[in-house]
Amino acid sequence: MTDNNIKKYLAEFFGTAVLVFTGCGSAVFLGSTTMEGHIVVALSFGVSIVLMAYIIGNVSGCHINPAVSLAAFLDKRIDKTDFLTYITSQLSGGVAGAALLYILSDITGIDNSAGLGSNLASGAGSIGAAFLIEVILTFIFLLTILGVTSFSFKGAAAGIVIGITLSLVHILGIPLTGTSVNPARSLGPALFAGGQALKDLWIFIFAPITGAVLAAMVFRFIKTKT
Repeated sequence: MTDNNIKKYLAEFFGTAVLVFTGCGSAVFLGSTTMEGHIVVALSFGVSIVLMAYIIGNVSGCHINPAVSLAAFLDKRIDKTDFLTYITSQLSGGVAGAALLYILSDITGIDNSAGLGSNLASGAGSIGAAFLIEVILTFIFLLTILGVTSFSFKGAAAGIVIGITLSLVHILGIPLTGTSVNPARSLGPALFAGGQALKDLWIFIFAPITGAVLAAMVFRFIKTKT
């Protein structure tokens, strides 16, 4: 393994840990039950990904999301080795970010009834509805990423567009599922929260995967036509 590869994988680990710590941390310490808290949490996730795009974008591409890596792999932007190692780094980073958040919430004595900002299907009314919502939100998010990193927005502006889109899908999804669109973001908090969050975890793994596959398919069609 070359030094460049190690840097890429460490970047994905670090970026995902920061995303989980800051995004889910805003839910833990500020709450998302009020309209103000709802908006702040959505913006926290969006701003986090913008910052990481500028910090590690030139190192690893700043996927920090297994669904993004899957879409990139299907679009032949990364090879199988990078795909598998990116996912391992991202899942590990998500757990590390949640662990740090868990320790900090315990030290500060903050009420963690929100379960470290974990995702739940209950707000959507049913498992099927939660799954569909996450597929749709992931599809929107991933199609945006594939588009802006391929066409006219490629470059510095791409990170801003992606961050805005992530905030948008959070604004839509927080009242329903807490918004995942990222298996690594869901895994860490669920492992520490346990209970229903752990039971619902499969939704927030397989729904983003489904959304990523659909986005890659649609983007391939768009590319062909353009």
